[in-house]
Amino acid sequence: MSILSFRDVSLRYPQRPGLRSAAGDNLVLDSINLQVSSHELVAIIGRSGSGKTSLLNLAAGFILPTSGTIAVDGEPIRGPGADRAVVFQDDALYPWLDARDNVGFPLKLKGVPRAERHERARQLLELVGLGEAGDRHIWELSGGMRQRVGIARALAAEPRFLLLDEPLGALDALTRSRMQEFLLRIQSRSGAGAVLITHSIDEALILASRVLVLSPNPGRLTAEIEAGFSSEILAGTPIERIKASPLFKRLHDGLTSLIHSLPNEEAAA
Repeated sequence: MSILSFRDVSLRYPQRPGLRSAAGDNLVLDSINLQVSSHELVAIIGRSGSGKTSLLNLAAGFILPTSGTIAVDGEPIRGPGADRAVVFQDDALYPWLDARDNVGFPLKLKGVPRAERHERARQLLELVGLGEAGDRHIWELSGGMRQRVGIARALAAEPRFLLLDEPLGALDALTRSRMQEFLLRIQSRSGAGAVLITHSIDEALILASRVLVLSPNPGRLTAEIEAGFSSEILAGTPIERIKASPLFKRLHDGLTSLIHSLPNEEAAA
């Protein structure tokens, strides 16, 4: 089992030119302590300015913390690595490559021979329900199909953790609903741990085993909710039935009240 850990992590951004503050640099995240294990999907929610994307960027190694330690299996993160794969809201695919070569691109960077990476890409496209789309150009695919290709590409390097930055946020409501169950099943099959950034309380409760709430400016973890609806969905319970349950409604109302009760301060991220 792998563990992604944050220990007393804080992040400051330099002040913008022309702005002065006695407090010095802008404190974005303050004393974050968090552990995410393999096979677990943890959702991070909070209002704009709570530092959700900054937290994900730290986990990805795109930026380094001002203080504290972020590690995978005890090894400090010093930059991006193959043990962590990021899926963005924008699919971030390469339009000059077909679906197969987009999925196989991380393997190409690792020097995997062409035939081997094509076979692995074929398997991953099958996994995400796009087995016949390998030769198709990216612009020929719908938004939901492009996100599936992006997820397949993230899985190509067999990461220990998936970092999901609003991966369904750009989709229409109907496609997003279908993709939520797909994302849950793919993450479960992969065995990778996952951190999901989302603005949707519905989505957080549906997909996550734990929902963490970030308060704004600076971002601090202020609540943790055990959800567990994801195991019911994986067992075959329809999402709409879960959303209609009294427990789901009670947790949804509680999280909504909590988020709206947090201080409304200047955005931090």
